[in-house]
Amino acid sequence: MSSERPTVSRELLYDEVWAEPMTTVAKRYGVSSSFMARVCTSLNVPRPDRGYWAKLAAGHKMPKRPSLPVPETGALIEWVQYGEGRRAPIVLQTHQVKVVRRNRSELPKLHPLLEGVQKQLKDGRESFFTEFIKPTKRISPDIVVSKHSIDRAIEIANELYLLFEERGHRVMLKPPGPYMWRAAVDEREKGGRERHYSDLWSPTRPTVVFIGKVAVGLTIFEMTEEVEVVHLDDTYVKVSDLTLRQSKRVQRGYGWKSVREMPTGRLCIQFYSPYPGAGWQRQWRESKNGDFPGKLKGTVKEVEAETVTIVKLLGEAEKRAEIERQRRRELEIHWEAEKLERAKVEAERQRVQSIKESRDNLLRVIRGWSEANGILKFFEEIECLASDLDQEERACIIERLELARQLLGNVDPLQLLRLWKSPEERLMQD
Repeated sequence: MSSERPTVSRELLYDEVWAEPMTTVAKRYGVSSSFMARVCTSLNVPRPDRGYWAKLAAGHKMPKRPSLPVPETGALIEWVQYGEGRRAPIVLQTHQVKVVRRNRSELPKLHPLLEGVQKQLKDGRESFFTEFIKPTKRISPDIVVSKHSIDRAIEIANELYLLFEERGHRVMLKPPGPYMWRAAVDEREKGGRERHYSDLWSPTRPTVVFIGKVAVGLTIFEMTEEVEVVHLDDTYVKVSDLTLRQSKRVQRGYGWKSVREMPTGRLCIQFYSPYPGAGWQRQWRESKNGDFPGKLKGTVKEVEAETVTIVKLLGEAEKRAEIERQRRRELEIHWEAEKLERAKVEAERQRVQSIKESRDNLLRVIRGWSEANGILKFFEEIECLASDLDQEERACIIERLELARQLLGNVDPLQLLRLWKSPEERLMQD
């Protein structure tokens, strides 16, 4: 693959995975086939099943390829190897969404999203630091309450969900496809400046209500207040809730007092924008237990009106994201230019070095050539002189000459030249 970092659209990727095997497409982009398959999943691009290309090569008649689905609002519509690609924009609404009413009689008494949730919460366990329940399943509606508020929270959630459904808005867990985040929850009724750590549970997928094509995140949670508590029998009890027997035990020195955030029984409904970069959040709180039933209809209407704000924020976020993507592209172009320049400098350095090394080696070959010729000439002259000696002395000299040849080994001037490498050969070797 080239050094370029591609930006691949859904349409291009769709055409490629149906034209060639996944391994071929993946190799083109310098990634594994399993990674490429995950890219297809993230872009909602259908791809051939396992064995498709083998069956096609064997002459089997294969079904027609499926069409490319229309991307959901906020879903990824391109793949960038480094960073995040563009997402499908929301069509800007300049007016409030038209309400399509449904009769309450057409709706079930319990919203389908809440079926079995009461049992999941009651069978759940309490958090370590608080009395909030962690349900048995994380794929569950976003309801964060203590065991004493389970029934009322489900009642409020059901009424709220049905009011949205009555006005034609779908309430569901986040659908697969577009990335949506869940806003953090600060359960403290009065908040606080200090850093707050919480062990509240969070669902795997946020609960959202779709008002038209705009998703609005929804969390129902119970608020806490800072109260004086006593630790008795491995649990915390509010000082105001101590029984007479417990008070006497405290007076005798059992337990210890401290200040702690405890559930109040008052609920808060938090709506937020689940789209990254489009920060929007609204809360409706109970000032006393039982406040909500009369406020929910007004809450629904206000949230409907706020969708225009969310869309505007999302449009601004997309503009910022596009500016950031452009900045990254320019940086990548700059980095690639620097990389090419460094490669050119390195290639020139290696070229100059190979010429120097080849020249130095050639000079050594020339010196070796002279030395080898001198050795050969030495042996030849000794043999010539030995031929004039008597037989016994000549045999002694020839024997000594053989010992000298064995010591020096094979002296071949041509072998030195055979081992020499030109600058081009050195570069090819590197």
